[in-house]
Amino acid sequence: MFDFVRTHQKLMQIILALLIVPSFVLVGVSGVTLFGEDPNTIAKVAGYPLTQQEWENAQRNQLDNMRRQMGAQFDQKMFDTPEFKQNVLDQLLAQRALSAEIRKAHMTVSNEAVQRAVWADFPTLVKADGKFDAEQYRQILANQGFSVDMHQSQLRNDMVVNQILGGVEQSGFTPRTVAKAISDFGSQEREVQELAFPLTKYLADVKVTDEMVKAFYDKNAKLFEIPESAKIEYVVLNAESVAPQVNVSDEEVAAYYKSNEKRFATEESRRSSHILIKDKAKAEATLAEVRKNPGDFAKIAKAKSEDPGSAENGGDLDVLVKGSFVKPVEDAILKLKQGEISGLVESEFGFHIITVTELKPAHVKPLDEVKGEVAAELKKQKAGKLFSEMSEQFTDTVYSQYESLKPVADKLKLKIETAEGLGRKPNPMLGAAPFNNDKFLTALFAEDALKNKRNTEAVEVAPQTLVAGRIVEFKPASKKPLAEVEGAIKQRVAMEEAVKAAKKAGEEKLAEVKKTGDATGFGEAKTVSRAKAEGFNPAAFAAVMKADASKLPAYVGVEVPGAGYGLYRINKVGQPAEVDNSRREQEAQRISQIAAQQEFSNYLDALKQKAKIKIIRPISTITKQQAE
Repeated sequence: MFDFVRTHQKLMQIILALLIVPSFVLVGVSGVTLFGEDPNTIAKVAGYPLTQQEWENAQRNQLDNMRRQMGAQFDQKMFDTPEFKQNVLDQLLAQRALSAEIRKAHMTVSNEAVQRAVWADFPTLVKADGKFDAEQYRQILANQGFSVDMHQSQLRNDMVVNQILGGVEQSGFTPRTVAKAISDFGSQEREVQELAFPLTKYLADVKVTDEMVKAFYDKNAKLFEIPESAKIEYVVLNAESVAPQVNVSDEEVAAYYKSNEKRFATEESRRSSHILIKDKAKAEATLAEVRKNPGDFAKIAKAKSEDPGSAENGGDLDVLVKGSFVKPVEDAILKLKQGEISGLVESEFGFHIITVTELKPAHVKPLDEVKGEVAAELKKQKAGKLFSEMSEQFTDTVYSQYESLKPVADKLKLKIETAEGLGRKPNPMLGAAPFNNDKFLTALFAEDALKNKRNTEAVEVAPQTLVAGRIVEFKPASKKPLAEVEGAIKQRVAMEEAVKAAKKAGEEKLAEVKKTGDATGFGEAKTVSRAKAEGFNPAAFAAVMKADASKLPAYVGVEVPGAGYGLYRINKVGQPAEVDNSRREQEAQRISQIAAQQEFSNYLDALKQKAKIKIIRPISTITKQQAE
């Protein structure tokens, strides 16, 4: 199954992004209210409620994903639309319908499969000796707000979904004849001759008058606008500006360490191996062999274990992650000493012979080892507290001393920065600069701040980041004088007039050759196709390939941007002499992927119908209530 996902990553990304947003799975089965009905329920899927809170959480998750992908280009207003909200709801409903089908069909995967998937998802945690760093695994998850159980539950759900995706994908089928027809269309070649009507031929005859220049200037006033701009001063209060004012003593570090020793403790770590045999008599014979030759455990496991996931690795089960094995096996691992061989341990899979190959006892990291980490944590805590205290002073001072930023800068040891060329809206080119923020710019260009050049209020532009500023210089919007742009306008108008003349001459010639079929004046014949369009103007190429070639010769005329007008004579249409089988195979695969995507979309539609989705509160109603 994972081989399928890795081989078809692009298709899977499309399907999962559009139809089953991964972040939604986290609010899947576990997020369902099983008893009673929440008054905020907006829909029901297979009898289970979907609440307004879950829908709003899904919107936030989707926005967070887009924010990470788009970076400084992200603008939340782009997504504040009924269409976006409805799309998120549709995705949630589809995910819930799929979850209902999974529950109903009792689909699951084994603990052993989940453990192998953990290894595949965290390959960097596999050490040089082949051992898995379970402690680092826990730490990574903890930093992301997950426990081992949460992650593995999520992973198990994803694996079930991938199994369904694989099955549905394989049902998508495109006949070879259809794929060939599409491929033939893409590889079609056309023999073409060109008759050009270049701009340079007509420019010399163009006369641009003052009246034409003035008319263009008046009609295209926006082309010559100079937007309003401001030069500003601003100060920023954030963690970076507060941190230099915070110190942590050795005594504080020691006291924190003493009261939080458990945080620096490492749990016991056990690595184990097993031999799985379904027949009890055979298992007992193998146990006797292992006890006689304990040093050959891995060799015997490789030869006799019936667990395909671990036999090849000498029965190795890696470091124990609690909850990842069936209970009898996990209990046995926890009782054994290093090197000790268990008796037969029976589980639903058969009889296990288990040994612990590595045992690391629990221990507490010494203070010297974690001193830097503790100091950084304490400094962060102190900085947060100091920021809260300073933020009140910052807010009060920029408001009370509204004619200058110097008082607040001196009082809180902040630096006054400057920026130029600012407008009323954020500039994408300036990225995440603190002053390049919609809320701050709105305050900066408010009537009082603009007219009287007073300080803005303290504006929170990010968590624990306050900005205040004032306009030093302001230039209102204006228009470049005609004298300044006259030369550029003359060139523009001359080009436009030359294009008109070239187009007129070309269209007259087109009408003539359509009647006579005369090829006089056309250039040498060239063969073009969608795979061989080098040296052909894109606009001309598109016109040639779209032209009706049912009757030859065929003619088509097109305005060529920046060049003039082109007239094209199509003499022949056919397929290349040599077939590119590799390209055809790639195209067939792409067509099959598109068919699979459509098949999965149809499957989800069927599941949604089967789940008997009931909309209780339409989005339009919710949006209206929120507005009120």
